[in-house]
Amino acid sequence: MVTAAAKLLPDSSNSVTPSSLLNSLFNHHPHHPATSSHSRSFQQPHRTFNTIRASALNRRDFIADTAAAAAAAALSLAGLDSGTSIAKADVLSEWERVLLPIDPGVVLLDIAFVPDDPSHGFLLGTRQTLLETKDGGNTWVSRSISSAEDEDFNYRFNAISFKGKEGWIVGKPAILLHTADSGDSWERIPLSAELPGDMVYIKATGENSAEMVTDEGAIYVTANRGYNWKAAVQETVSATLNRTVSSGISGASYYTGTFNTVNRSPEGNYVAVSSRGNFYLTWEPGQPYWQPHNRAVARRIQNMGWRADGGLWLLVRGGGLYLSKGTGITEEFEEIPVQSRGFGILDVGYRSKEEAWAAGGSGVLLKTTNSGKSWSRDKAADNIAANLYSVKFINDRQGFVLGNDGVLLKYLG
Repeated sequence: MVTAAAKLLPDSSNSVTPSSLLNSLFNHHPHHPATSSHSRSFQQPHRTFNTIRASALNRRDFIADTAAAAAAAALSLAGLDSGTSIAKADVLSEWERVLLPIDPGVVLLDIAFVPDDPSHGFLLGTRQTLLETKDGGNTWVSRSISSAEDEDFNYRFNAISFKGKEGWIVGKPAILLHTADSGDSWERIPLSAELPGDMVYIKATGENSAEMVTDEGAIYVTANRGYNWKAAVQETVSATLNRTVSSGISGASYYTGTFNTVNRSPEGNYVAVSSRGNFYLTWEPGQPYWQPHNRAVARRIQNMGWRADGGLWLLVRGGGLYLSKGTGITEEFEEIPVQSRGFGILDVGYRSKEEAWAAGGSGVLLKTTNSGKSWSRDKAADNIAANLYSVKFINDRQGFVLGNDGVLLKYLG
């Protein structure tokens, strides 16, 4: 989930926009990078591995259903007591937990796999966490990127994306990493310290090409390996809303916040939720500005995203799931009854047009097999002592759920 950050752009009365900042922000040449402090070149990192291996519970087995067993698992992960046993809990019908070689306080943020090798993937998080798997996510090893360790920063890796063997990682403080060899080596791409907002999303779109989004609504595209970027929108969301204060959007006047979440459809359309959840915004390729929308529900929005059929799903704070009427961008939604036990639902991921999974607080895990018309709860997941906040299907056979305290669930089918 995107974390709100301090506003980095000048006030909207200032003539400076992401477009006018473009040359100063991204004026690097792939063969002759600038030598200023924020655009220096970086050595190609050497590949290093932490020898700690992750362990997965036996297929169809899950975690303990008591606090003592959860504590034992934490001790085992930390290497404090290799003899500590992990009790076995109720079996989840379609998921298993994969134990990871990370501290319990690490927040997992994104996961991606190499399209040419679906067994090879990467998992990102806070505290500069980067894990790698070569067996489809059953076991993971800690990975180190030397060019990200040159400075006295503890990076938060926010997003990762692959197309072919080419991959990208963005993080905070501002860092952009690129690989052309399926992640065997990572090169750090120079960025300006004046980038408007924090980079929260990146999408690999083709050879040497990517699309990047900041939490202030700046969208950039590159076609030369990240050394030059072109603004896809003419101004940040703050500037758009403050310029059109009579737009009739509730809570949008003098907006100075950031995105809470942002999600991209396969067609390249975006939907984003304002930091306070009082309205949402959409953008389609070719539009000069983000388009704000009033929320159609009483409670504030928690998250929004795209269904497999091209429609929208919407989650509200405190629990509640809505689906848009029809496909495409709309402000018409209908509520779908769900058994969330009073806990908020935080994310939805589609395995197919008919099947989707929703995850939420205190181990809430819901499934639909009829395109969202009805949902059933996986009661065995109630014993998971974690909030589940991200559902991501790589394909119809490979999916993962991310949770706090290093919880990773792997789809079994």
